[in-house]
Amino acid sequence: MNFDKFLQSLPKIKNIPLPAETSHFKMMPPFRQELLKKQEEAVKRAKHAGVLALFYPDEFEETKLVFILRKTYKGVHSAQVGFPGGKLEKHDKSLEEAALRETNEEIGVSINHMEIVKKLTRVYIPPSNFYVQPFVGITKNTPQFIKQEDEVEDIIEVNLDHFLDDQVLITKSLTTSYSIEVEVPAFKLNGHVVWGATAMMLSEIKDILKQLW
Repeated sequence: MNFDKFLQSLPKIKNIPLPAETSHFKMMPPFRQELLKKQEEAVKRAKHAGVLALFYPDEFEETKLVFILRKTYKGVHSAQVGFPGGKLEKHDKSLEEAALRETNEEIGVSINHMEIVKKLTRVYIPPSNFYVQPFVGITKNTPQFIKQEDEVEDIIEVNLDHFLDDQVLITKSLTTSYSIEVEVPAFKLNGHVVWGATAMMLSEIKDILKQLW
């Protein structure tokens, strides 16, 4: 999709009500539905984070969405695909500021070049005890990405039309921190499997955008 067409849709995107859990349930692994019953109490003790779904034009003026592939490390999100973003620090004035700061640190896009378009529905991540606030944002410039070497293994640029194609919805057998192996709904984007909390956020974004075209 041409980026100018995407920009023209922004006023509508801002006014579309959030689908919230209706979207999340589509991409929710079966074990997470059981955890929802205990989530309300857990959220009170959770750490807070902000992440950014950043849309931008490539050199051909096509709309793209950027993800990061995290480094392999001893942690629950090792080698997973997600949005740039991270933990709310003491010096951050808001979750929006945290998302912009972390995006700048992880993929090198200037904070001054990014604009928040819409706040999405929060997602609780039980394994890491984070309550994550996703945002949709744009940069009108074609970014020159610079990855944060100690945390980011790769930067993944996904064409918007590819993301909106229902053919990228799959079911994947994965080993998780809850079970040896489970079948989970996922997106397969540029050959990468995206599941869990990021897939739930993506589902809400997709359901919003599907109302426009």
